[in-house]
Amino acid sequence: MIVAGTTEKISESVYIIPDKRVSLVPNVGFIVGKDSVMVVDTGMGPRNAEILIQEVRKVTDKPIDYLAITHFHPEHGMGAQSFPDETKIVVPQAQKQELANKGEAYIELFKGFGPEIAGLLAEVKLVTPDLAFEFKMEIDLGGIKVQLLHFETAHTQGDMFVYLPEQKLLFGGDIIINRFFPITPDPDSSANGWIKTLEALKALKPEVVVPGHGAVSDASLIDELLVYLTSQKSRVKEAKAEGLSLEQTQEKLAPMFEKEYKDW
Repeated sequence: MIVAGTTEKISESVYIIPDKRVSLVPNVGFIVGKDSVMVVDTGMGPRNAEILIQEVRKVTDKPIDYLAITHFHPEHGMGAQSFPDETKIVVPQAQKQELANKGEAYIELFKGFGPEIAGLLAEVKLVTPDLAFEFKMEIDLGGIKVQLLHFETAHTQGDMFVYLPEQKLLFGGDIIINRFFPITPDPDSSANGWIKTLEALKALKPEVVVPGHGAVSDASLIDELLVYLTSQKSRVKEAKAEGLSLEQTQEKLAPMFEKEYKDW
């Protein structure tokens, strides 16, 4: 669960509720402009989203005009129903389609993770996003310009990034995670796309990076994940050239990576 009373101010206009490294709890945040607020992700289901909205209201009474969802997975976006009718949900077109195609199946998948998660998802109603873009959209919250970015399929088909260019602050969703192993959960996920996306995010030169999970840091998180993924790709290629099967490759490489990244 999102924990009330733990909101942290990380820049002049940006606040987060940290995940505290609790499984299936993401970092969620909100950006306060002169005119309105943008919330980034919702937490798992409506109960978490309601806590998040209460945290926003402790900081400002400005309208929550936008909800930006980094990807369609339940802990990130399936509290959307709790937001006011005037809140516009904005995502990449690819994510909108992915939610329609996979949303219900992912609710059932996550319910299988335990009774607490099942309870949080029991009342979820999928909400169709109001605004969808292809690769880039810019929103002005009143003196605060926010860029919403999508590159290509990686962790999911519709990964989205929230970037404040003037503050050089980036919300990375689950493409950028701090001391967690990257997961390609579906056959249509792409490690190659993940590498290309990280390279595109690195080119933004962010100075503050809010990962989907784990502590807030800087662009070193991007470099660390690039090293991990490119190393994994290289070693898998070598194993394949040696004639190893998938299972043999997993048996060979998993202990090596677990040793190298023992704090992940």
